[in-house]
Amino acid sequence: MATQPLDGKITLNLDRPTASEVKLEEVALRLHPVDDVAIVKKTLMPGLTLDTGDKGKVKARQLVQPGHKVALNDIEEGSPIRRYGQIIGFATQPIKAGDHVHSHNLAVANFTRDYAFASEARPVDILPPEERRTFQGYLRPDGRVGTRNYIAILGSVNCSASTIRAVANSFTEEDLKDYPNVDGVIGLTHKNGCGMRHGGDAIAQLQMTLAGFANHPNVGAYVLIGLGCETNQIREMIASQRFEIKQGMSSPEGQNMPLFLTIQETGGIRKTVAAARQMVLDALPKVNEARRTEQSAEHLVLALQCGGSDGWSGITANPALGFAVDELVRNGGTAVLSETPEIYGAEHMLTRRAVSPEVGQKLIDRIKWWEHYTGINGQDLDNNPSPGNKLGGLTTIYEKSLGAIAKGGQTPLTAVYKYAEPITERGLVIMDTPGYDPVSATGQVAGGANVIVFTTGRGSVFGFKPTPSIKVATNTTMYEQMTEDMDINAGKILTGTPLAEVGQEIFELVLRVASGEQSKSEAQGVGEEEFNPWILGAML
Repeated sequence: MATQPLDGKITLNLDRPTASEVKLEEVALRLHPVDDVAIVKKTLMPGLTLDTGDKGKVKARQLVQPGHKVALNDIEEGSPIRRYGQIIGFATQPIKAGDHVHSHNLAVANFTRDYAFASEARPVDILPPEERRTFQGYLRPDGRVGTRNYIAILGSVNCSASTIRAVANSFTEEDLKDYPNVDGVIGLTHKNGCGMRHGGDAIAQLQMTLAGFANHPNVGAYVLIGLGCETNQIREMIASQRFEIKQGMSSPEGQNMPLFLTIQETGGIRKTVAAARQMVLDALPKVNEARRTEQSAEHLVLALQCGGSDGWSGITANPALGFAVDELVRNGGTAVLSETPEIYGAEHMLTRRAVSPEVGQKLIDRIKWWEHYTGINGQDLDNNPSPGNKLGGLTTIYEKSLGAIAKGGQTPLTAVYKYAEPITERGLVIMDTPGYDPVSATGQVAGGANVIVFTTGRGSVFGFKPTPSIKVATNTTMYEQMTEDMDINAGKILTGTPLAEVGQEIFELVLRVASGEQSKSEAQGVGEEEFNPWILGAML
C-alpha cells in the first residue's frame, strides 16, 4: 500500500493544450490505476477531450488549473474519491467525469481504516559503519554531534524577551571576530511561561522544550534569563529537568548549576543585560575551542517539515525527501516526521510500517488525542488545509496527509514521541506536534534534530536557529520566483528529472549543510523568531 506508486519521468507543460483531444498523460497525472481523479499539469479548458485509455474519453466540463483535480469517471453523491489509490474524501454532490473536483464537491467523512499493525515493516539493510557517509560535525561530550556551534540566550517567560533580545543584539561582528568557530549568539524568546497552572502539564512541556534547546548539540553554551515572579520559576525548572553544564559555563551558584539570571534579583534590565553579556564573553573562548571533525551520518537527526503545500507536494518534493530519508536511515541516521494533524487520514499507512503493534498503537493514541483536543476547542481536523493549500489544489486533510507522509519514505516506523521528548531511537520516528511549522519544528529541535528539510509549494521562507533549514520547492514556477529562498527545485521532476536524482541531491545537500555550508535561510539571517514552544491548555 505505498503512497507513491509514481515511477519514471513526468513531463510538465504549463501551456494550454491547443488540440481538441489529447491523451490524459499529456495534460494530467493519474497516480494510481484505481484513482477517480487526475492532477492537472496544464490549464484545462472546457470542452477539451481527454483520452484516458482504460476509462475511455472524458471531456473537461470546467476550467481546471494546474495542481487541481479533474474527475476521470462519474462519482455518486456520498461515494469515496481516491487519489494515490487512497480515499481523500467523499463526494458532497453528484460529480460527472470531466468535472473540477475541489472544495465545492469534495469533503471529509468518517470511514474505517485498517491499521494492520506492523504488517509491512521490512528490515532496512543498514550499511556497515565503514561504508557510511560522513560529514564534518562537532562531537559533544554526550556522544551527540552538532552541525552548528551557537551560544543561546533562553527565556523562562515572555517577560524576559526584550532583555534577551538586547543581550543577543549587543554582540557585533567585532565582538565575535576572534571566535571563528562560534556561529553566533542567538536570543530565543517566546510568548509563554506564566498564566498557567503551577506544576501542570503545560509548564512541564515548556520546561522540557527549553531544556532540549539548552542541551542541544548545536548549542555550545547557554544562559537562562527570567523575570523572577513567573509561574515557570527558573530554579524549579533546573531542578525538574536535566540541564547540561557545558564548557565555559561557570555559574555563581555553583558548578552544578547552569548560567542563569532573573531581572528582578539582578536589579533591572540594564544590569541584567550587562551581566548576561559578561557571561557570554566569559564563555566564548571555551565555545570557540570546538572543532569540526569527520563524523558518521548516523549522528544526523533530520527534522521533516512541509509548509505552504500545494497539489504537487505529494508528487515531487515530499517523495523526493522520502528518498533522502531512506538513504539517511540506510546510513544509520534518524528522520523525524511530525505535524500529527497532517498525518490524520493517512495514519493507517504508517501503522503498517511500525516495527511493532505497540509503536503503531502509540500513533493511534495520539490521533485520538487530537480528535478530542480539537473537539473541545471547537475545531475540526479538516480545518487544517489553509487557504494557500486550497489555492494550490489541496482539498481535504486526508489528501494533504497522504502527500505529507511521503516525506517519511518507505522505511519502518521505529518510535513515536510526545512533543519535545529526547529522540533516542534511530530510523524513522514520529514526534507528536501541531501542524503549525514553527511550533512543530521547535518540538523536533528540542528532541535533538540537528538539520531540517522543509518542503514548500506556495513558498515558505522558513529558517530555524540553532538548526539549519533546507527548503525544497515543489514546482519550478515558485522556485524561479523565490530563488533567493529555495535551496532545491524538486519541480524539475515534472519535466523529466528522475525522482531518485532529486532525492539524492537533497541527501547530498544535507551532508554539506551539516558540515557547515549555509542554507538560503541561514545566509539571510532567518531563524530566531521561529522559536515557538507549543502552548497547551487554558491561558489563565
